[in-house]
Amino acid sequence: MIPYCRKGLEKLRSSGLYRSLKTIEGAQGSRVRVNGKDILLFCSNNYLGLASHPYLKEAAKKAIDECGFGSGASRLISGSMGLHKRLEERIAGFKGRERALIFNSGYHANIGLITALAGRGDYIFSDRLNHASIVDGCLLSGAHLIRYPHRDTETLKGLLEKHPSKRRKLIITDGVFSMNGDIAPVDKLLLLSKNYDAMLLIDDAHGVGVMGANGRGTLEQLEIKDESVIEMGTFGKAFGSFGAFVAGSEYLIEYLINKARTFIYTTALPPSVCAASLAALDIAESEPERRRMLLDKAAYLRKRLKDLGLNTMGSESHIVPVLIGGNEDCLDISRRLLEDGVFIQAIRPPTVPEGTGRLRISLMSEHRREDIDYVVELLEKRLSEKPHLSVQNV
Repeated sequence: MIPYCRKGLEKLRSSGLYRSLKTIEGAQGSRVRVNGKDILLFCSNNYLGLASHPYLKEAAKKAIDECGFGSGASRLISGSMGLHKRLEERIAGFKGRERALIFNSGYHANIGLITALAGRGDYIFSDRLNHASIVDGCLLSGAHLIRYPHRDTETLKGLLEKHPSKRRKLIITDGVFSMNGDIAPVDKLLLLSKNYDAMLLIDDAHGVGVMGANGRGTLEQLEIKDESVIEMGTFGKAFGSFGAFVAGSEYLIEYLINKARTFIYTTALPPSVCAASLAALDIAESEPERRRMLLDKAAYLRKRLKDLGLNTMGSESHIVPVLIGGNEDCLDISRRLLEDGVFIQAIRPPTVPEGTGRLRISLMSEHRREDIDYVVELLEKRLSEKPHLSVQNV
């Protein structure tokens, strides 16, 4: 086993795909310490800057004092506590759905949900750029997995027509795509789901809390109200906490309680985590300016980058990638930016398709305009050091 692992690591290093951990010292925020150095953090999903908010910390501390720390068991044994129920009722109201169910992470939610809804002989139609947790859920389900080109509803329509099976059909897409920052054509997907008798699942992990007039996510952003859409979202990104949820009909939630293995066989989240998520919802609803500032700064960043001729890959959200291409170039620029005091992670295969290595910039509401200007200036400088990366190809 050891020689196998050693050879595998050598192969990863030689192809520019080796990964290592960088440790943040202290709390998450727009400015953090890495290796004893103060840096600007531009690769966190802490979009609304809530991960270190005093209100969340106080809510978690109070819950620990009142409820202890661990939940002690899975929800279906004895681990279902009052704060779990309160959070589920609150997120259902926030999303405007009949009910919601908490999972321990977005990964748990997607795997549990997909394997509960589709099985052997069924068909799943998944956007080619969907998150890895969706792909894994599809594979674990045993259903026929058909991946359609990114956001290509015309091709999807043809694929649906070729599989007029009486078996269950499930269309799955990210709401906001985590590595491109673009938004799924949910209106067209919804129409296809109705025309071809398919279920529609939206993974809105990166949309909920940010997109839409009230931060309710991609469906609100696109002004879509339809009870048939199944929504998954997380508390670990814009809400600065941890865990995930599925929102939908009463029947869906009852079904998942009985069929979703990642819910049934997992110790419940600590009640203090649920208390922090409730506090985050309070802030998200009472301070809409956080979303406005975030999206305004993202629009400003995209304009600055496009003015330099850089490819932001169709971003229309708070996630703004810069296409680089090769793995080594991507890694080298990321390393040099960190030396300059800016942490932007290099994203490489298999997270993204081969040849599309990128710097994924994710903004927080607390980033300042001058922080963004500094990042753009550094990017221009570091890219100018690589003349083989012509502006037209970057």
